[in-house]
Order: sequence, then structure tokens, then C-alpha cells
Amino acid sequence: MKRRTLMQSGVALAGALLGGAVIAQQWPSKPVTIVVPFGAGGGTTDPLARMLAEELGKMLGGTFVVENKPGANGNIGAAYVKGAAPDGHVVLFTGAGTMATNLALYKNLPFHPQKDFEPVIVVGNVPNILVVHPSIPVNNVKEFVEYVKKNPGANFGTTGNGSSMHTAAELFRQSTQTTMTHVPFNGAGPATTSLLSGEVPIMFQLVPGIATHVKANKVKALAVMAPKRSVALPDVPTMAEAGFPKIESTTWLCFAAPKGTPKAVVDRLNGAVNKILAQPAFRERLAGMGVEPMGGTPAEFAAFLDAEIKKWGEVVRGAGVVIE
Repeated sequence: MKRRTLMQSGVALAGALLGGAVIAQQWPSKPVTIVVPFGAGGGTTDPLARMLAEELGKMLGGTFVVENKPGANGNIGAAYVKGAAPDGHVVLFTGAGTMATNLALYKNLPFHPQKDFEPVIVVGNVPNILVVHPSIPVNNVKEFVEYVKKNPGANFGTTGNGSSMHTAAELFRQSTQTTMTHVPFNGAGPATTSLLSGEVPIMFQLVPGIATHVKANKVKALAVMAPKRSVALPDVPTMAEAGFPKIESTTWLCFAAPKGTPKAVVDRLNGAVNKILAQPAFRERLAGMGVEPMGGTPAEFAAFLDAEIKKWGEVVRGAGVVIE
């Protein structure tokens, strides 16, 4: 009897594995919609999603289309994907704000990043960078900390409450025990214009949005908030090199699927993206966008997401920022 039970268990396991392989081979059986919860054309998320859609179509032999569902800092698009059929034909391509920060930022989030999604892969990251107007008499991070302590309440500009620029600044402020005044703008354009004019002389921008102005010496770049230097600005030190190893802030970009999506499908999409990220030509395109490729397994993404939710939750709560 015991032997029969073991045999039955073995048959069931073999059947499940075979079924998973069949599902993976059949996917995609129809066009795959990659939902980007932000507007078309702007920033890094949408252009990168379209690059990946094109490459995935070539590699997997299906049709991958990008659909923009902007609003509420990524929440509308994420909630839409949460409610989609868990068959791998609707997936989410979004960033750290949607998947890590919003859980602490919003009182009534219409989804849960860990409970409502299957982690697929972290594609890459875009680091924040501390930049100041030339009128600020500092040349490195230690001098900047001293300056802010002597000038408490110094203004820094961002793209709004809870944005990556805001949370990066809050992480810096809490880590250095300094006081700065948040000046939110309606978008990166107005915030950067204010920085260039010196009206709001401090910013924790994203590298792609400020690299040109750094190279033109219109602003001073003090440190990149990433584990290693940016290929876009190789002469700018990291925060660790500047003496502040715990201050890291990057806007990472990822694929996630509705909870319950078959593991075989998740693994196939993960494998395809990893292969794309290994292509020298694609990595060169990423470098041109200021994106550092990442990759890895779904399990690694899950562990990374746990850590990021914990980290940014503490930062948001420490800042006392809540959006209704």
C-alpha cells in the first residue's frame, strides 16, 4: 500500500512537471500585453518596456505589445494587472515606486506587491544622483553635509511627494541627520529648470535626467547613489566612495505577473529577459539610457523585493509622508 502511494505521488509529480513544460512551450498562445502604469514616451520605464517587447517578440515568437495605464503613481496600472487572468498574457512592467514605496506611502493601496503578484525579474536600475547648483560652495558629499548642517532647511526639488527623488533625499537626510526643505514640482522638467537657475539649488535627480547638464558644468554632481559608478558619468564617485556606504537609492525596473501565473510561464519569461540582458548590443542601448542591467531568478527578485519594501517603508514612515 505504501509503495503504491509512493508510485502515485511520483506519477503525479511527473505529470505536474510535464504539464508545466507543455504550458511553457505553448506560451504565448496569443498577444502578450505589457502594462506600463505610466504615460507613453516619458522617462525610462516606457521606452525600456518597448525595447523589451520588441526583443521578446523576436526571441519567443509571439506578439508583445505595450499598453500604458497611467495614474496614481503607478497604482492604476498595477491594480489592472492584479485583476487580469493569471496565464502570462498580461504582465506588469514598472518600477521601485509601485512595487516597494507605495505600500507605505498610500493608505488604501488597491494591490499588495507581494500578495498579488508573481515576481518575474528585475531588469535594471537607474541611480539617483546628488547634484547642486554651482552657487553652493561644496565639492564633495562631506562638504555638502557640513553645508546643510550650517544652513538647516536648505531647499531641494523633486517631482512630488513619494517620488524617487523625494525618497532618495529623505534617505540622505535621515542617514546624515540633516534638515532640508522639500519643494515638490509637477514633473522633472520644472524641477530641473529650478535647479539650473539656482532657485532650488539641490536635487537628488536620476542620472539620465541630469547627465547632460553635469557634463556641461551647469550643475555639480557630488555622488551617485548606487553600488558602482554610472557608465553615463564615470567620473562621479559613489556615495560609498564619498564615505557614506549606506546611502543607496536606485529606481529599479521589473516584470511582475498576476498571482497564480504558472511557474513554467514565469520561468520562461524570466529566462528570455536574462538572455536579452546578456546581449552586448542590448546592454549598450541600456548604457545609453543610463540603465544598469540586473537580471537574476524570480526567487532572487522576491528576496530583493522583501528587502526594498522594508528599507523604503522605514524611510517613508520616518519622513511622515502619507498620500490619501
